Amino acid sequence: MSSTPVTILRAPAPLAQAAVVPAWKGPGFGEFVGIVALMMAVTAISIDNLLPAFPAIQARFGVADPNSLQLLIYVYMIGFGAAQIVYGPLSDTYGRRSVLLSGLAIYVVGTGLAMVAPSFGWLLAARVIQGIGAASGRVLSTAIVRDRFAGREMASVMSLIMMVFLIVPMIAPAIGGAMLLFGSWVYVFVSMLALAGILVLWFAWRMPETLHPEYRRPFSLGAVAQAVGITFRNRVAVGYATALGLLTGCIMGYVGSAQQVFDTGLYHLGVLFPLAFGLVAGAMGAATLVNARLVRRLGMRPLSHAGLSLFVVVAVGQVVVGLAYHGHPPLALFLSILAANQFLISFAMPNFNALALQPLGEIAGTASSFLGFYTTMLGAFCGFLIGHAFDGSVLPIGIGYALLGGLALAVVAWTERGRLFRGGVSG
Repeated sequence: MSSTPVTILRAPAPLAQAAVVPAWKGPGFGEFVGIVALMMAVTAISIDNLLPAFPAIQARFGVADPNSLQLLIYVYMIGFGAAQIVYGPLSDTYGRRSVLLSGLAIYVVGTGLAMVAPSFGWLLAARVIQGIGAASGRVLSTAIVRDRFAGREMASVMSLIMMVFLIVPMIAPAIGGAMLLFGSWVYVFVSMLALAGILVLWFAWRMPETLHPEYRRPFSLGAVAQAVGITFRNRVAVGYATALGLLTGCIMGYVGSAQQVFDTGLYHLGVLFPLAFGLVAGAMGAATLVNARLVRRLGMRPLSHAGLSLFVVVAVGQVVVGLAYHGHPPLALFLSILAANQFLISFAMPNFNALALQPLGEIAGTASSFLGFYTTMLGAFCGFLIGHAFDGSVLPIGIGYALLGGLALAVVAWTERGRLFRGGVSG
């Protein structure tokens, strides 16, 4: 433990009592959103553009069980989730810039190791390292936004960032498929490396340090423990983070089994797999754009509660349709229902993220770190259960959505003490 005296933390003061923030000297609003969105996009493309390469990787390494290929997604998320514990506290001490650039260096190392993998086990280990590096972007993107914005304005910015972040899955499998045309799955990792390089140059050139000087703290395990205590004693933070983790599980379960559902295991779309995947992702991108426009007027709580409630209703309908067609509904019908659910979930997830972090401004880095760890690990675990249950039908996805969505709604009701759909000045 550090010998530095423990910094006594207090619960964050209301915005009206906060210190005066100096004039912003960084990029304009649009460029700021673009940089932060790219930080999150590196994470998305590192998952989704690998999906078309699953058959090639299976053939290259002789993987017997196709469901085992999903581990390429879930071990990445394990590294991604676990490393978030580190980046937040470090960024509260050393600032956002240096910590992010260090994380991206780890990501580049993991990508390089994946490109030269001699075995499937080596490739899985490289994916863990990739996830560890990519976690810096997840933690610090949220912390940087919280450094600059609060309340509904923060929710609006997060929605715009999530919109860009969710556009990436629309094109990521197509990029992965295009890379395969060069003759090897290795070129998929080349595209990841190129995107990370662009982020490093753009961020280092244009983004100043955003951590407020009055919030910078000496690093010590005691101070981190106190910050974690503040975070996990906050009912709103824990409740909305839990709901976000459950909904993340829905997304991860779908992503993990998407290649089998649309390509090799059920609908056999072949080269059209990226198109089907992109249509569903497009619904999420459209919803986040609508959310960014509506959240300032309606508030985070009414909008997210309505979106989650309708999500559960449609998820139950998804199960009914799956049962009616013995697990293999017509492709157009399945895509329509799935896109509707992805549309609705996008009114909940960015707002839940903002609501969880809203009361924790003075410890934004540490709070984002530990809440990110919690939501990611919960989402990866739930997603693994859904994805690994793939049995040649769409029922595991539908049942997973209905169960996790219903549980998330119950958690939100607990968080708000039964008072749903009610907004306020900050939400």
